[in-house]
Amino acid sequence: MKFEDLPYRPCVGVVLLNHDGMAFVGRRIGGPEHVDLTHVWQMPQGGIDPGEEPWPAALRELREETNIRSVERVGEVAEWLNYEIPREIAGLAWKGKYRGQTQKWFAMQFLGTDSEIDVWHPDGAAVAEFDSWRWEPMQNVPDLVVPFKRAVYARVVEEFTKYAAP
Repeated sequence: MKFEDLPYRPCVGVVLLNHDGMAFVGRRIGGPEHVDLTHVWQMPQGGIDPGEEPWPAALRELREETNIRSVERVGEVAEWLNYEIPREIAGLAWKGKYRGQTQKWFAMQFLGTDSEIDVWHPDGAAVAEFDSWRWEPMQNVPDLVVPFKRAVYARVVEEFTKYAAP
């Protein structure tokens, strides 16, 4: 199948904001989509299971990647946002079944404390996806991700900046 004929993988993304208006970012452990060692940070995101709705998927992905449960939904990007993975690694990511992702993004307010965050042993995850994490000013996040995700991240930041004010 040609790259252009491959579907987008349905996914969710989460902008998690702390009480200071900073966004959570995790440093990815690996994956073929991470093409350099500088741009390995991202916000929680992941696939929607068959039959699953986006909001419950976002809560599940957040828990599976960070262990976080103490959140409140504060925003949502109205449309789905797409990105394409570089063609040279398309056969390595997601078993070659997708050309990229179509993502539904949510903004969440973190209501807990940093002690709730455990990226090394998150609840429900078979393996950890992040090896470290930090709070980052939201406007910095697009520059931390792999280049092919930047346009989506820039759009998410534009949509959710209004929630980042402490």
